[in-house]
Amino acid sequence: MESADSSLAESRFETLRGRLRQLYHGRTPTALRFQAVTTVVDLLIIAFFIITPLLKDKPAFLWIDYSVAVIMIAEIGARLLASTNMLRLLRQPTMLLDLFILLTLLMPQWLENFGFLRILRLWSLSHKGIVWTQFRTTRFREWENVVRALGNIATFLFVVTGFVYTFFFRQAGGLESYVQALYFTVATVTTTGFGDVTLPGIAGKLTSIVVMIVGITLFVRLAQTLFRPNKILFPCPECALQRHEPDAVYCKACGHRLKIPDEGE
Repeated sequence: MESADSSLAESRFETLRGRLRQLYHGRTPTALRFQAVTTVVDLLIIAFFIITPLLKDKPAFLWIDYSVAVIMIAEIGARLLASTNMLRLLRQPTMLLDLFILLTLLMPQWLENFGFLRILRLWSLSHKGIVWTQFRTTRFREWENVVRALGNIATFLFVVTGFVYTFFFRQAGGLESYVQALYFTVATVTTTGFGDVTLPGIAGKLTSIVVMIVGITLFVRLAQTLFRPNKILFPCPECALQRHEPDAVYCKACGHRLKIPDEGE
């Protein structure tokens, strides 16, 4: 009897895993709707992380914080169940980052100084295959690399803004201090000048130097992406190279003959 119950439970567990795998990786209308909903939920969570400095002193902040933690626990658990290799998924940088973010949600008072790293969830989202799989079905698919570069810049801006606010402006608190941190970050990244907002001491100067160096690198990357000749996204059947010239007949990596459809076909 116990063996039968155990087999039934195992069968239901495998059925659940199969269902989740289909939802996360399938291309059916139901799977696509599910993936779209998870992406929207991720964006809402990221929006919460961005405005967290403005909500910390509100009475309902901890309730929202723990509610987001519950959502992330469910989402991480579902991704693990949908994976064919849980251990490999747990070792991936995006999963490790999500686990750290979850830790800051569960212990906000002890890990308060690391809260600004929650914005890296945007970077984690930008490395999810389902996001770009959906994006490639739109008419903006040729702008994928540009959107990726903009996502990296946005992540960097908000992470640095959170860092600057946490370590240089938090004592004053409020919306004005957060805007000052954002203003300093944008002015430093774009190297357009500091105006009347600077960071004090050696730590402030070192922060400014690092922000400028990384910021210039990201903007150069964006410029390269914008002015690079447009290429067609078409996986080579032989070597799986994704990007080719619009009029390419042969794959430049392996020489395999390509059959790239004309636009609109």
